[in-house]
Amino acid sequence: MNNSLAPTYQKLIGRMWVLWYSVSNSYSIVDTDFKFLIDSYLKACSKIEFNSILSKEEPNVDIDQITNTIEQYLNNCNIPKVKDVIRTSTFNGKKQTITVLYRINNKIVQINYDSELVQKTIHPAIAHYSIKETQLTDIIYDIYLEDDYLFLFEDQQLITSVPKREYHKIQGKFTMLLLCAIHDKVEDDWISTFHGSTLTDGNSSILFAGNSGKGKSTLCALLTTKGFHLLADDVSPMLYKNQDFYFNPAAISIKEGAFKILEKDIQGFDNLPIVKFNKAKGNLKYLPCEHPNKLHYPCFATILVNYKANTTTAVRKVTVKEMLETLIPDSWISPNPDYAKAFLNWLENLEILELTYSDIDSAVQEISNLFKSQYK
Repeated sequence: MNNSLAPTYQKLIGRMWVLWYSVSNSYSIVDTDFKFLIDSYLKACSKIEFNSILSKEEPNVDIDQITNTIEQYLNNCNIPKVKDVIRTSTFNGKKQTITVLYRINNKIVQINYDSELVQKTIHPAIAHYSIKETQLTDIIYDIYLEDDYLFLFEDQQLITSVPKREYHKIQGKFTMLLLCAIHDKVEDDWISTFHGSTLTDGNSSILFAGNSGKGKSTLCALLTTKGFHLLADDVSPMLYKNQDFYFNPAAISIKEGAFKILEKDIQGFDNLPIVKFNKAKGNLKYLPCEHPNKLHYPCFATILVNYKANTTTAVRKVTVKEMLETLIPDSWISPNPDYAKAFLNWLENLEILELTYSDIDSAVQEISNLFKSQYK
């Protein structure tokens, strides 16, 4: 059998197996029954031997169908990801139409944009760090649109380019560059930038994840009024060296549906400017938050946020499968094998929960209790 299709690393977490494949840098989550089939297939020297193993365990199953299912599954898990094609271009200084300076974590960052539309891809989330002119800058970024491609330069060196409709990739790459700059790191230092928001009580942190519309950003915004600090919104970076989550300076992105809710509890929210980027995003507001006391904290739990109107607040344990299927699709995770192993070890010790809520006060109490529980 094709043993080259075997997962590089595997970890039993609760009742589920998390498998990592180095060829594709992908994670799959399977139950123990399916894991037995994978192991049996990979250990067998031939299909005849595999059939013999299955016949002893399950004499009445369709052997050919199971064999084909396992083969297809493993092949799909080992498909290498296609790298984005970067359109090359020489630096165009004439595109420096709008210049904004930001002071973030004692670093002076200059960003040059070629238009107000391009400026909206980056500026609103970090606008609260903008400053007036200064003589010194630590790093300069240029972002501009040319021939329907967005280009990102760092100190006039091309970093990446993407079709303008894929502007989110520019946002993601810029976030990584900014994180490296303000924390004095390089990209290879990070295990991941998770698609989730992280809050801290000043001692440790919790990662909040959830699909669009589940109330994650609204909950995190309200929690910042209840004694918690935002460590990172939407993009939560984890460092390999200590597996801590690090500060991301971006403000909380709030969709229009939550405006009235937050106006009641957050002073000055109604005065925040409305950002209109495109129809898909709708009207947005960006809520700046008070800086946490430290730049990084260990994370002991992740919570899947699930807002349901007129429901009783409840916290329940969920499987790693439920969590990763929400967290991974829009996250970047390093392909480094050592980092993959560290990620699996971190998962093994993580509390994995789902919070269903409609009442913010009871939700805050549940989260406060969760923080306090680890100090007992």
